[in-house]
Parts: sequence; structure tokens; C-alpha cells
Amino acid sequence: MKVAVIYASTTGNTEAMANAINESVAASGAEVVFGTADSADKDAVLSADVILLGSPAMGDEVLEDSVEDFFAGIEGSLSGKKVALFGSYDWGDGQWLRDWEDRVKSSGASIAAESLMVHLTPEDTDIAKCKDWAAEAIK
Repeated sequence: MKVAVIYASTTGNTEAMANAINESVAASGAEVVFGTADSADKDAVLSADVILLGSPAMGDEVLEDSVEDFFAGIEGSLSGKKVALFGSYDWGDGQWLRDWEDRVKSSGASIAAESLMVHLTPEDTDIAKCKDWAAEAIK
């Protein structure tokens, strides 16, 4: 199985989530494509069996710019793919993830796991949730 874990982070919070997710996926024995949205290879990501995407909430609960650009570039090619979303936030109620999930569904992809949100800096319990979430998403 091949799994892509692509993210952006502005404060390190979403990066900490992505690192825990990557650790869990790698421990499963899956081949992992891991990196940031601003340098990810779209073809490598689209060749994955499961795509895990992460973004912090920005501004008025929108995706971080590099994630928006990356996602817009693959959005039309997600039909039939399994995708799951994660990210960190400081304010709001998760609207950015709900909007993003709607876009994933509209692209024809299926949601591999319920979107995962962490408020501010991930604590030990949050890191454990990230690892469990990743294991569930790649089943």
C-alpha cells in the first residue's frame, strides 16, 4: 500500500500532527510519500492508495495558501481516491475542514476517516489520536 501524507504548517502544530501521522503510517509497513504542500510531487501523491492532507486554519477558516494551491492542482484527479483531512486551529469551530471535506466529496473521492482537528499545540493525547487516526484512515 502507498500512502501520501502532505501538509503545511505555519506554527509547527500541523507539522507535529503530520509527523505523528507519518510515524503511524510508516509503522504499518506502507510506502509513504511525505512532505509539505509547497514541494509535493502531484503525480507521486496521486499514485497513492490513500491521501492524507493537512492544513492549519487560516484567516476566516480557510486553507493555508500552499495547501490551497496544491489541492486545487489535484482536486480534479481525486475521483475514486481515498482521502482524509487533518489540521490545527486556534479559533473557530472547524469550518475550514468541513468545507475542505465537501470539496473532497465533490471531487468524487471517498473520505477515509473523519477529519481530525487539534486545538493549538498537540499534547501527548493529541499525538496519540493522530497515530490512531492514521491507522484507521489507511485500513
